[in-house]
Amino acid sequence: MKLKPLADRVVLKQVKAEEKTKSGLILSSAAQEKPEIFEVIEVGPGGVVDGKDVKMEVKKGQKVITGKYSGTNVKIDGEELLIVKQADILAIVADK
Repeated sequence: MKLKPLADRVVLKQVKAEEKTKSGLILSSAAQEKPEIFEVIEVGPGGVVDGKDVKMEVKKGQKVITGKYSGTNVKIDGEELLIVKQADILAIVADK
């Protein structure tokens, strides 16, 4: 099943937690920190939202950071996704 977000909404998938430390130690799943970085899976068309014209700034494939308690969690085909408004995205993670 594929999700197509409406208006200024964005579908995100959480990036996997690191399984090894920088020094090479393997972490158990309980010790792994949940990353706060998400990958953009789908982007809505934007348009007029609450009387204001919204231009979508994020693109599919980008990595972003959202507010800790933002959006709605959904499970589609066994995959956990997060649907947020573009305004809930705090930053785009840029490659060096």
